[in-house]
Amino acid sequence: MAKGTIWPSERKSATDRFTGLEVIQLTDYKSHSHHLYFTESGWYDEEQRLIFVSDRGNSTNLYSLHVESGEITQLTNYPGNDHLDACLLPDGSAVYIKLGTQIIRLDLRGDFDEKVVYEAPEGYHLGNVSASSDGQHVCTCVQEDLSHRIRLDLGNGYVGHRELMEAAPHSMIVRIDAVNGGVETIYEANRFITHINASPKEPWLMTFCHEGPWHLVDHRIWGLDLRTGHAWKIRERLEPEEKVGHEFFYPDGVTIGYHGFRTNGTNFFGSIRYDNTELEETEFNFDTWHGYSDGLGQAIVDGKSAVKTLSIWRKQDGVYDGPRMLCELRCSFHSQKVHAHPRFDAQGKRVLFTSDKNGYGNLYLVNVPEDFSVLPLFTP
Repeated sequence: MAKGTIWPSERKSATDRFTGLEVIQLTDYKSHSHHLYFTESGWYDEEQRLIFVSDRGNSTNLYSLHVESGEITQLTNYPGNDHLDACLLPDGSAVYIKLGTQIIRLDLRGDFDEKVVYEAPEGYHLGNVSASSDGQHVCTCVQEDLSHRIRLDLGNGYVGHRELMEAAPHSMIVRIDAVNGGVETIYEANRFITHINASPKEPWLMTFCHEGPWHLVDHRIWGLDLRTGHAWKIRERLEPEEKVGHEFFYPDGVTIGYHGFRTNGTNFFGSIRYDNTELEETEFNFDTWHGYSDGLGQAIVDGKSAVKTLSIWRKQDGVYDGPRMLCELRCSFHSQKVHAHPRFDAQGKRVLFTSDKNGYGNLYLVNVPEDFSVLPLFTP
């Protein structure tokens, strides 16, 4: 299908069998569809539209969904493609796409014009993309390609994950001028660097990670001052081999959320400011893949292994009440394309997530009830 093709609505709804809430299925196609990685908001046009990725037509492309009507607009037409990553500029005027070794700017106002703004050097490949809060820059990480000597399939089972960490590839964080063009290297190290997150409020601030098995990596969460290139550790381990990761910014742009695992197996989600103050952590007794907080007093985690629901907490008098079941999840997590990645909208009133409970990854949306007590308490 060509760029600009309109796909009819695939929207349908069902009553959740655990909580009685209406769960809206936004996509329904016999290929995987998923929203952007949970650190990136795909909402734009005053949250009337949502960017998503889909494999329909046997190739991975970018689409725009009008949430109310369900109508889908195809934004790209990349044949024979299996993966892309994207981020929106804060004003929703353009989306930046990582396609292979290229970063492409796609204009969302007009005819979806595309322009290549960066290409990785020979022998390197690209990580994710993230836009600064002022819309002036887009950052990405550039990593030495070691696939010729390490068997890698990170998107499907993390094959080669530990080996790549131990190989310490040369990595760079680069900043692309979104207004005038031009690229500059802000930071580089011989580490497996990924997972860059630009602050949604402070244009000088971002985080990145040293990737690898969380209990073995030297340190996971790092802050970076884009003005100076200075990097520092955020949320040091509190015990050896403790696991902490999947970091993201709260809407205030200075608080960083994450989740992790104590060495005794206890799970927790937490938050800390970029300057390592105001640490707060909440423990729970079941396994999860991802955690997310909206900065408004709500937190949600997806279920792992035997846990087949999304679990949610809400602060009451400064203490998290929960977990309570929001809805059924039943997600396989077999590959990155079918990770649940639950994320609240900007008002904390809706949760967007991906599930392959019917065999294919699809996008789902559920409203969070104002009366939190109507949700049943979760019991493992």
